[in-house]
Amino acid sequence: MSKLSQTKKIVELLKASPNQKFNARQIAEQIIFKHPEDYQDKRTNPRFRDEKAFISQVVAEIGAQKDQLIKNDAKICWQDKPRPRAYWYDPEKVLVQHPERVDKDEDEDEGEEEEDFSLPTTTNVLAEYDLYPILINYLKSEFKLFCQRINEKRSKNSRGSGGNQWLHPDIVAMQPVDKEWNELIRSCVKQGAGQSVRLWSFEVKKELNGSNVRKSFFQAVSNSSWANEGYLVATSISDNTVEQELRMLSALHGIGVILLNPENPSESEMVLPARARAEIDWQSVNRILVENEDFKDYIELVSTYYQTGRIRSRDWNKLTL
Repeated sequence: MSKLSQTKKIVELLKASPNQKFNARQIAEQIIFKHPEDYQDKRTNPRFRDEKAFISQVVAEIGAQKDQLIKNDAKICWQDKPRPRAYWYDPEKVLVQHPERVDKDEDEDEGEEEEDFSLPTTTNVLAEYDLYPILINYLKSEFKLFCQRINEKRSKNSRGSGGNQWLHPDIVAMQPVDKEWNELIRSCVKQGAGQSVRLWSFEVKKELNGSNVRKSFFQAVSNSSWANEGYLVATSISDNTVEQELRMLSALHGIGVILLNPENPSESEMVLPARARAEIDWQSVNRILVENEDFKDYIELVSTYYQTGRIRSRDWNKLTL
């Protein structure tokens, strides 16, 4: 007898207790208890320093699989707020026919049913670099963004030492807002010079505290000023004073703040939403593109989508950077 996929294990658990709400950690503990043989190999993987790290990995995978849960059974529900996210099965949920959708691009990957990305095994030794794939996974899962890492080491530095200071964001993303529109609407927007994509920018820090909050924030302002939405991302905010400082700065400059949970990315939180800009600053985009090859690759992919409406998933959301 073949083993159930993790997604089907979750659906089975929720259906067995209709209308009972579970968070991801409760689900993880129960499916591991019910199917111990299916997790035997994963549990013994040396990258998990202890049982807590192993459970956190399964919890993170559950957060990344929420769309697959709906595909398996449309009566699965979830609620994002208050955190942590709750999941349940509602046998009386009224199923609504999805409106007409544009067919999936023939070049777009269907994707695996389960995505087993690797979480770092401990948060107190995380480098900023370790946070990039976690953030990418969160943005992909929660906001359906197509992300790219921008490596400052791939810049020309043609302006000399310090010439590119605060120029490069750590992560950039494309949001194809027209992806599920009817082709007639797409054509209207294109002919009318409307907006079919939105571009996002992210500056990542390990922690925001009293000594670095303003410097980190204005770094995000500097390297995200070109985008429709810009964010400062951190795994922790040291105290209420720092949070109040962030609220004041965000209100003035429009940069949003995301609190990233490395052990369970699905429980990350957009603390302050960015103030969206209607237009891209293409002059600033050109400035970064001329200097950095990664950013040039990103704009080439955006351009391809503008021209063709085609997305190749393998070009985006690369978790090993």
